[in-house]
Amino acid sequence: VQLVESGGGLAQAGGSLRISCVASGRTFSSRAMGWFRQAPGKEREFVAGISGSGGRTSYADSVKGRFTISRDNSKNTVYLQMNSLKPEDTAVYYCAADRPLNQVAVRTTEIEYAYWGQGTLVTVSS
Repeated sequence: VQLVESGGGLAQAGGSLRISCVASGRTFSSRAMGWFRQAPGKEREFVAGISGSGGRTSYADSVKGRFTISRDNSKNTVYLQMNSLKPEDTAVYYCAADRPLNQVAVRTTEIEYAYWGQGTLVTVSS
């Protein structure tokens, strides 16, 4: 599985960005998908996860109410809509995919994901 992120860039505090991740392969709807981020000098952390069907989601407390994860299985694409951005949201954002196990699980830890994208940089200025 190859994952390709896009949509990163520069935003002002309080602004919005949407990043996307396109996955290769035919089993996308059976894969839990997630977004993680890594800020300079910090460890990579979980941001949001979504089940294969899209019916279940999970968010880190730091982004809850501001970020929304969604997916379009017809396009093999997962999105992260980021609103009310803060300078502390500045990071490289990574898309991750689980193995094609089921449509209901949501994964929230790095070890649960088998495939990773190269990352897209999001910079939020104050």
